[in-house]
Amino acid sequence: DVQFKESGGGSVQGGGSLRLSCEITGYTYKTYCMGWFRQAPGKAREGVAFIDSDGNMVYADSVKGRFTLSKDNTKYSLFLQMNSLQPDDTAMYYCAADGLATMDCSRRRQFGAFGHWSQGTQVTVSS
Repeated sequence: DVQFKESGGGSVQGGGSLRLSCEITGYTYKTYCMGWFRQAPGKAREGVAFIDSDGNMVYADSVKGRFTLSKDNTKYSLFLQMNSLQPDDTAMYYCAADGLATMDCSRRRQFGAFGHWSQGTQVTVSS
């Protein structure tokens, strides 16, 4: 089974930084599309940042220039460095993963079509 170990969430003042980590174990697909979604109360889920096994990396416009996604190439561990955090970044952040055999990463991101999700970690940014 695919399992997630997510950490790094917390509370920070506006302008501060946090680093989220997502360690994925039991992942046996040959390809991958992995990254983070976030969802704030009363708001739609938003794709934040993603990487796929073709080497593509995509960020939401709302986080470009502030968030940096990276991956440990020796294993399926993702890291999201979040700088210049703003109150609008307050949300539950979820790590997601799936292969590319049946759907490309673009559509997975667009539709939230991932078969594997973390429990989520809360990020709260105060003004």
